[in-house]
Amino acid sequence: MSMRGLTVFIADIRNCRVRELEEKRINKEMANIRSKFKEGNLNGYQKKKYVCKLLYMYILGWDIDFGHMEAVNLIASTKYSEKQIGYLAVTLLFHENSDLVRLVVNSIKKDLDDMNEIYNCLALHAIANIGGREMAETLALDVHRLLISPTSRSFVQKKAALTMLRLFRKHPDVIPATDWADRVIALMDEYDLGVALSVTTLVMAFAQTFPEEYKGCYVKALQRLKRILIDRDFSLDYIYYKVPTPWLQVKCLRLLQYYPPPEDAAVRNEINELLQVIVNNSQDTPKNVQHNNAQNAVLFEAINLAIHLDSNSQICMQAAVLLGRFISSKETNVRYLGLETMAHLAACADSLEPIKKHQETIIMSLRDKDISVRRRGLDLLYSMCDTSNSKVIISELLRYLQIADYTLREEMVLKIAILTEKFATAYSWYVDIILQLISTAGDHVGEEVWFRVVQIVTNNEDLQEYAAKTVLNYLRSPQYNETMIKVGGYILGEFGHLIANSSGCSPIEQFTAVHSKFSLCSLQTRALLLTTYVKFVNLFPEIKSQVLTVFNQYRHVLDSELQQRACEYMAISTLPTDDMLQTVCEEMPPFPERESTLVIKLNQKQGDTEDKRVWVIGGKEANLERRESMKARMSSIDSISTPTSFTAPEPRPATTTNGNSHMMSAEPDLLGLDDLSISTPNNVQLSSNDVPTPGFEPGYHKLQRAAEGVLFEDMHLQIGLKSEYHGHLGRLALYFGNKTGATLQNFTTQIDSTEALTVISPTPVANVVEARSQVQQLLNIECNEFFRESPGLRISYTSQATGPQRLFIKLPVVLTKFMEPIQSMDGNSFFQRWKQIGGAPRESQVVFKSGSQSGISIESVRNILDGYRFGLLDDVDPNPSNFVGAGVVHGGKAGKVGALLRLEPNMEQHMYRLTVRTTSEIVSEELRIILERSLTYDA
Repeated sequence: MSMRGLTVFIADIRNCRVRELEEKRINKEMANIRSKFKEGNLNGYQKKKYVCKLLYMYILGWDIDFGHMEAVNLIASTKYSEKQIGYLAVTLLFHENSDLVRLVVNSIKKDLDDMNEIYNCLALHAIANIGGREMAETLALDVHRLLISPTSRSFVQKKAALTMLRLFRKHPDVIPATDWADRVIALMDEYDLGVALSVTTLVMAFAQTFPEEYKGCYVKALQRLKRILIDRDFSLDYIYYKVPTPWLQVKCLRLLQYYPPPEDAAVRNEINELLQVIVNNSQDTPKNVQHNNAQNAVLFEAINLAIHLDSNSQICMQAAVLLGRFISSKETNVRYLGLETMAHLAACADSLEPIKKHQETIIMSLRDKDISVRRRGLDLLYSMCDTSNSKVIISELLRYLQIADYTLREEMVLKIAILTEKFATAYSWYVDIILQLISTAGDHVGEEVWFRVVQIVTNNEDLQEYAAKTVLNYLRSPQYNETMIKVGGYILGEFGHLIANSSGCSPIEQFTAVHSKFSLCSLQTRALLLTTYVKFVNLFPEIKSQVLTVFNQYRHVLDSELQQRACEYMAISTLPTDDMLQTVCEEMPPFPERESTLVIKLNQKQGDTEDKRVWVIGGKEANLERRESMKARMSSIDSISTPTSFTAPEPRPATTTNGNSHMMSAEPDLLGLDDLSISTPNNVQLSSNDVPTPGFEPGYHKLQRAAEGVLFEDMHLQIGLKSEYHGHLGRLALYFGNKTGATLQNFTTQIDSTEALTVISPTPVANVVEARSQVQQLLNIECNEFFRESPGLRISYTSQATGPQRLFIKLPVVLTKFMEPIQSMDGNSFFQRWKQIGGAPRESQVVFKSGSQSGISIESVRNILDGYRFGLLDDVDPNPSNFVGAGVVHGGKAGKVGALLRLEPNMEQHMYRLTVRTTSEIVSEELRIILERSLTYDA
């Protein structure tokens, strides 16, 4: 039955020529629908019609804040058309954290149990689209039942497999995948190729997380490939442009790569036979584009598998010839895949000679019109670089860096720096290349790069004099590069005395070259240069008067860090004797040898997608380590043909990572404080990828602005919090109160700690919480660098009444907790400082709407800003309704950053304009996000 009213409404909206007319028509229709819903007594057709109108408005971008219950009621209808609209509304209007999701869970469960396959499919669609934790916990077993049931139709099994995949990716800790291994793997043998494809996709996700439990899929994937390629056993419906079910072939080939190469010669020969068939099938280039795409998809995955098995095999030699043809193709997709697969070969092969034949073509790919091809070309050059071609490749990368896309430059800088360090044959060449890199890349050079340069120069005496002289020449150029100034300031401060007697390198000339750029630098760089100057005073007494003039000038600046350094250095430099000065300015000792931070940073940038990489971009050593790790986690593949029983893995105690862990010595601490981690007993394994427990947000947001209160509460547990902060240090006391009449056993906590934010518990929490009692845990917090994410608190316990329980909530530790308010600043000082900082990127500004229905409350806004530790300055802004604030954020190693705030409320339109300016782009952005969120929802 067509809905005439809906058709007329859509026609009216389309006929609106301007937005004002559309808004007027929408508001009229909303008012009409509200009144109809309030009256009640609507039949199913009317409910369906009005819900459809609301959905159309929602799709157009209008806010819909009613009609949800009517949509839920439609799901319970026995008519398919009404149930369909109800499910459509639920999937569009609801999200996984909606309070109303609980209302539809029972209806969805009922439809999953129904004998009507269409109802099953509607329910599966809803679960896959919403996919919340509550749905996963309640309905996962029902979805699994539909998947493995012999009575389920094939189209239901396909949807059940994909729904299970969605739930597992969202909430892997909820899905008992290990218990289902044998039944799910058996479905890979389904004759229906659609079911086999969906189940293989699901098994791929399970096998990446539980390789041991799902190793039986190896034989299943191999058998399926054999049936397709050798036995030609497949349905004609799944032939895509003469290629039999290419999607399933690709999935099976990828699945085989998640396991180490089999040691059984017969299994390897069988795989090689299949790979040879695929390679032979691709010898002729088809003229049809779709045929070519399907054939290439299978071929490239087969080549990846051949490389995984043995990068020196005959098939890989054939593949190298084919790949040389592909990277010269006129089709962008083929070039992309060819470069990526050749990078895989270069990262694993013993000999790079077959790849070096195409070096000119690969270098030309850096200038491809498509940025994704340029990325793969960069990866390939990085992987194929060795001692014989390193200078050519590095010089080409440096040349291309000058015109490269901004999105590529940071990654290019990391790779050039790593290759330069790895293949340097002379100290002078390393210094020349790395300083040229810093000079060319400018702001795209991360701290890791210049930190590494300083480490290498400090650790190699033969390098220090040449580095000092070269960096001095760069500082004399009129070009401004802040990273180069940092490097120059550090190296000249430490090793400037080595060149002081050379022509043009006298102490005053070194000081002049550095100080000529001083006024252009950020506050953080100026602080570093003040340290350089005090080292000059120690090394070169003859320029002491010039340096003291600078110290005296900066003793009265607004920034507290610069002021403190200038005062302290002035005091040390003017002492009667130089003993203190010489002690403070002693030469830095060599840095301890450890893994390059550049490699760590590069690996962080190359994250996995849903399907994990089976190789890493780089040299053969890194991939050998990855393969050995894979073998260590897996038993021999030769035994995969026999059914396996699930054995629970050995749980590991969860520990808290110390931000300075890489500096820790292997020797025991004399005070017996070796392990300050938050302890977790061996019988509990806490996941690190939990989704926050629903309902934690109110306490979390409220305590961001308060020192104490209730952080979280449910039917079992109440968590209270008290806190205090001074500078970059903080202390928290957590109070865990047992609300029930039963004892809580195995009570454990795990708290996230990072390099930026170190969280340490001096003593572990009590393991047992008696009925109607509470236990306490103290936390020490240190802000080392400016951070974005609040630390997570994971709680696990067993209740005698309800069994095992787990919680994951966020601690209300945000950047403003480490802020010191400034309340003694007049208007002239404020706006002078405001102009000095300037606009973007140090300014973060947003215009947004207030979330309050009753309008903007000035008192509420003032309380919020006070709670976030901004010092509010009265009578500074010409508009008395505007808020002006100032503070200093303490970042530990990152130093102190002054923060200025302007908030302009528009009382008539219920809008805010928020502007935050600091000398740190990260701090500006994070302060803006915190305040915008709070003013939107709390003011």
